[in-house]
Amino acid sequence: MANKRDYYEVLGVAKTASADDIKSAYRKLALKWHPDRWVNGTDAEKKTAEENFKEAAEAYSILSDPDKRAKYDQFGFAAEQMGGGAGGFDFGGMDINDFLRNIFGGGFGFDFGGGGFGGFSGFGGGESQPRTLRGRDIRTSVKLTLEEIATGCEKEISLERARPCPDCGGKGAKSEADIKTCPTCNGQGRVRQQTRSLFGVGYTIGVCPQCQGEGKIISNPCRRCSGTGLERRRELVKVRIPAGVENGMQITIHGEGHSAPHGGSNGDLLVVINEVQHPQLQREGNNLFHTRIISVMDAMLGCEVSVPCLDGSYKVKVEPGTQSGTVVKLRGKGLPAVQGYGRGTGDLYVKFQVWVPHKLTRSEKEALEQMRSSSSFTPDLTREDKATFDKVKNIF
Repeated sequence: MANKRDYYEVLGVAKTASADDIKSAYRKLALKWHPDRWVNGTDAEKKTAEENFKEAAEAYSILSDPDKRAKYDQFGFAAEQMGGGAGGFDFGGMDINDFLRNIFGGGFGFDFGGGGFGGFSGFGGGESQPRTLRGRDIRTSVKLTLEEIATGCEKEISLERARPCPDCGGKGAKSEADIKTCPTCNGQGRVRQQTRSLFGVGYTIGVCPQCQGEGKIISNPCRRCSGTGLERRRELVKVRIPAGVENGMQITIHGEGHSAPHGGSNGDLLVVINEVQHPQLQREGNNLFHTRIISVMDAMLGCEVSVPCLDGSYKVKVEPGTQSGTVVKLRGKGLPAVQGYGRGTGDLYVKFQVWVPHKLTRSEKEALEQMRSSSSFTPDLTREDKATFDKVKNIF
C-alpha cells in the first residue's frame, strides 16, 4: 500500500476535480495504456502498459464513486482497511470490454496487428453472454386514509399486465426443439463490427439484430402468442402497506410487474401512496394537529371536550382561564414511523381557539359592563405570559 500513488496523481487531476473531469482524464489514460495498443511492443512495454492501465482503472473506480471518494479523501488508503473499498481493485473474471463499455458508452476495443483480444490475457477474459430480458415495471397508485396509514393495511389492486402464455409456458415456441441458436451471433447475443480509428482497426459491439440479444431464435412460434411468449391478463394483486407511509411515497413490490419474453425476469410493481385528507386532522410528518374552537365561558370556567383521534375520540380537559391559542400535546397519539425508521410514534397537538360572540343582548351587555371594571377581567400578564407576548410581538 505504501508504494501506491495518490489516485488524483494517477489521473492527473486536482482534488477539487468534478466527476466529468475525472471521467475525461480516465478516458485519455485508458486509450493511452490499453494493452492492445502495445501488442507489438516489447515484453517490458506490455507489462508497463498493463500495470498503468490497472492503476488508472483502480483510481477511477474509487474517485468516480461519491462514497468511496469521500472516504478516500478523509482516510486515504486506510479506508481500504475500514471497508471503504479504497484500494485493491481487481478485474477478476470480469470482461474488460464490459468495463470499458460502461465508461465509453457502447462497444470498445482495439485490434492492432491481429492482436485481437490477446492483450487482455492479464486481466481475465470472458465471452459475451446473451442478455437476460426483463419485464417492464408497472406504476400505479393507491388511496389511503389516515386511519389506514396509522395501522398499516392490505390493499387489493387490479392490474392488466403481461403474463406467460399458457400454451407455450412463456417460451414462445411449440416445443424446445423449435428454439434454435441464432446463426448471426452464434448464441452470444452480440455482434462485432470492425471500424477504423486514429489508433488502427477497432470494433464496436452491439445487440444482435436477428435475436435481439437473446442468442436464440424461434423456428416454429406458438400460435396463441405469435412467438412472444406473453399475453395480457387482468389480475388482482394484494399489496401490504406498512404503517406510517406518507403521501407520494413509493413502495416497490419485486417481481409483480410485467413478465419478460421467453422466460426472462419479471419487472416490479411500483405503488405510489395517495393520502386522503382527513376532515378534522392535519398531518405534518408523524405528528397530527387539530384545532378546537371553544366558547368564552368554557375558556373562563373550564370544561371537558372530545377530540378526534385515529383510534377513536379522546377526552381533553380545558383548564379554567385557557387563553386563545393554547396548545395541548397528546403524546403518542400521532402516526408511527415507517417500519421503525425515525423517532417512533408522533404526537397529536390540540390548539384551542376562543370564540368571541359577535352580538349580545341588552341584558348580556349590561352584565358584562358590570364585570368590565372587575380585577378578574383586567389583563394581568404573569412572567410566563409576558415572555410569550414579547416573542409574538417580535414576530410582528
